[in-house]
Formats: sequence, structure tokens, C-alpha cells
Amino acid sequence: MYKPRLQRLEWVYADYPIFFLTMCTEGRRKILANNNTHEAFIRSTKGAAAWHVLPGRYVIMPDHIHLFAAFGPDSISLSAWIKAMKSALSAEFRKSALLPPSWQKGLFDHLLRSAESYEQKWEYVRDNPVRAGLVAKHVDWPYQGEIHPLILGQL
Repeated sequence: MYKPRLQRLEWVYADYPIFFLTMCTEGRRKILANNNTHEAFIRSTKGAAAWHVLPGRYVIMPDHIHLFAAFGPDSISLSAWIKAMKSALSAEFRKSALLPPSWQKGLFDHLLRSAESYEQKWEYVRDNPVRAGLVAKHVDWPYQGEIHPLILGQL
């Protein structure tokens, strides 16, 4: 008779939607998983709140970074913020005499729609170093953390 109606989502995103972001190095060069890059990453993301961006959990792999970040209604654009972060990290690479280009153009971004999705994505990202054979347990990977706690729908 009638086709069943699709259920509407309760909401698509809140005032601070959370994005799952992945940025890769040019040619997948393994230049990221080290203390200097990790410290530069933390420095570059800690000031993001001034732009109404809240970086959350992250994992820095040898050739890419996974990051969750919430963007407020008055925030800088996603692409402008990523460009600034990549630029800050590139400055750190130049100190180590790494020649550019350092980053692939663009990034992968995915808008999260539920707290469950956030936790599922985080579990996948958190276990990346284990799947890559870099550590036996995710807690042993030194290049991960959380800048701001993000709770979908509660920012």
C-alpha cells in the first residue's frame, strides 16, 4: 500500500557541530609521529578557542592526523582553520630541515550526527596505531590526546 516514511533525525547538528577530520602528509611521508610535531600540534590547537573552534580528541599517526573539532556559530571557516594549523606545523618541519610540500591539499571531513557516532569514530581512531602495528595497546601510543572534552549536542 504505502511506503513507510523515513524517520527524521532529531537534529542534524547543534550550535557547535563536531567534525571528524583527517589531514595527510604529501606523498604520505612519515614525518608527524614525533615529540616536536606533537608539541607544535598542541600549541597550534590550544589557541583555537579564540576563533570559536574547540579541538577535541586526536591521534597523530606517522603520515596523517585524525582530529575531532567543534566549530561555533561565529567560528573561522573549517578550511581557514586547517590551513592555519597546517602552516604552524609546516613551520616546525622547516626547523627540522624537512623540505616542502608537507601536506596533501585539502582534507577529509565528516560531520558527526550523534554521540554514538562520536564514540564509534573515536574507538576506530584510537585503535589506529594498534592496527598499524606501532603499539600493542592504544594507551601506549604517545601521540594522542584531548585538547577540549567534546560532548555532541552539549557545547
